[in-house]
This record gives sequence, C-alpha cells and structure tokens, in this order.
Amino acid sequence: MPQRDAEIAAFIDHLPVGAAIGHKAIAAEHPRYGQQAVRTSMGRLTEAGHLRWVKEHLTIEDNSMRWVTRTYWSREPKTPSWWAEFVRERHGRDVTDQYAPGLARVEDVDDTEAEPQPRPEPEPEGGAARQALAGLRAADRRLALSERDCRALEPLAAEWLARGATPADITQALTTGLPEAVTNPGGLTRTRLETKMPPKLPKAPAKTRRRARVTRAVFVCGLCEEPETTTELVNGLCADCRAECLADSEGEAPYVVPGVVPDTFLAVPRQQAPAPVVDVTRYVDEIRRASGYAPKERG
Repeated sequence: MPQRDAEIAAFIDHLPVGAAIGHKAIAAEHPRYGQQAVRTSMGRLTEAGHLRWVKEHLTIEDNSMRWVTRTYWSREPKTPSWWAEFVRERHGRDVTDQYAPGLARVEDVDDTEAEPQPRPEPEPEGGAARQALAGLRAADRRLALSERDCRALEPLAAEWLARGATPADITQALTTGLPEAVTNPGGLTRTRLETKMPPKLPKAPAKTRRRARVTRAVFVCGLCEEPETTTELVNGLCADCRAECLADSEGEAPYVVPGVVPDTFLAVPRQQAPAPVVDVTRYVDEIRRASGYAPKERG
C-alpha cells in the first residue's frame, strides 16, 4: 500500500463512529494532504476493499421513513462478494441505536439477535441488608441485635439499600444520638428504620428513541454517491470516479527523490551549509599586491 494511502487509512481507523467521512472533511482535519490527494487515496482504499458507502432506507416506529448514508470501514480488505453479502444482511436489521449517518465499522455491527444476558447470581446467605444489621453490634454495643431481630428487620434495611442508601448510611442513622441505656435494641432499630427511611429514587426517564429497521440498502459510489440503481459500480466506485483516480495515480511519482523538492514546498526550509570563514586582512593584502602596492605594514 502506498505511504499516503496507509496514512489516510490510519487516520480513518482512529475516527470515532459517526464521524464525517467525505474527502473534504478528512482533508480539513488531516495535517498533510489536501482534498484531491485524500480523494484519490480514498478511491484506492475503496477499490482495495476497505471502504464501502451504503445508503440505507429506514422505517421508524412512528411509520416515518428516511434515507441514511453510512460509510463502512474494515481494517481487513474484503472481497466484493463479502460486501454484497454484508449489504444483503442489512435488510430487516434493527438499527434503533445505530442509524446515525457517517462512519461505521463492520466489526462493530451487532448481530440481529441480541446476545443472551448472563443470569444474575443469587445473593449469598446473609446479604448486604442482613450484614448491615448484624454489624451494628461492632459500631455500638447498645444495638446488639439478636438473630431473630436481624431476620425481622432485614426487609426494612433492604428497602433502605433499594432507595440508594449504603450500609454505612444505615449504621450512622441507627447509632447516632442513642440514649444512655437501650432496653429494647430491636424495637428502637425498627422505629429508626421506619422514621428515617430515605425517599424513593426518582424513576429514570423512559427512552424516547423510536425503534428503527432497515427496509432497503443500496451501494453508492464512494466519491460521488451515485447509487448503484442508476449507474454500474465496480469495487464501490462508478466508472467516472475510477477513471479520475487512475489518472491521478498515473501522475504520481512512485517514490520521492531526496533533494529535488524546492524549499518553498517544505514545511521547514533545509539547513544551509555554514559560509566559509574569510581572512579579510589576507584578502586585502592580496588585492594590494595585484594592484602593484606593497602590503600595508601593521603594528
């Protein structure tokens, strides 16, 4: 792969998902190459099988419809048949959270079926609520609860935890400001758990994003976005864009010969060799002798 194409490929690979991927947008951000250079390199990357532009027709849950153009990037070059199968499988795909235009990676495309979620492990004997109650004995001996008290009060302590409190919050609320003598630790603990119960957490706002599904997907030219329904695409490019990339490639030098680039085209001018040191006195004496004069005497 030519060096410029490799640099453009690395630049694309580091872009975030959804980033603008046109040659103008990349040239505006790339520190070395302009629009025409980026356009030619992107055309070659497309022909090599790293890039494809796909226009997807989406049907939203509210029965609205839209077209979205996504640019799919693959680190590994893919064959035309692989890309054709990839686009065929886009039909009917649920893209509720993935229908933003711009860059997408084929490695990140989710499968149609959601991955099975792992089953939560059962809470061990004596969970966080029970442990918080049993630990009151160590925090303050006046709240030494019995096993029966812990079992009876566990639902109240569990409700505290469900409302966002921590075991430390429970301990502080139950042990702060205790009377000198506590004759009924279980009863006092129940009263404090009930009267100091924190408020319920507000419900998380419901998702407002409507479900979306791909109902049609077509390739478009990677450089002019002409759809495959109106022109023939070969390796992701139409005939005109392929011809332009070929013409630009033929005009490029296969390698750079050091020393032939003018200083005006360099970011930093070359360092010039230092000028030789001239003995001015000796030079003046030589001129006087050549003119028929004796060298000047110097003290």
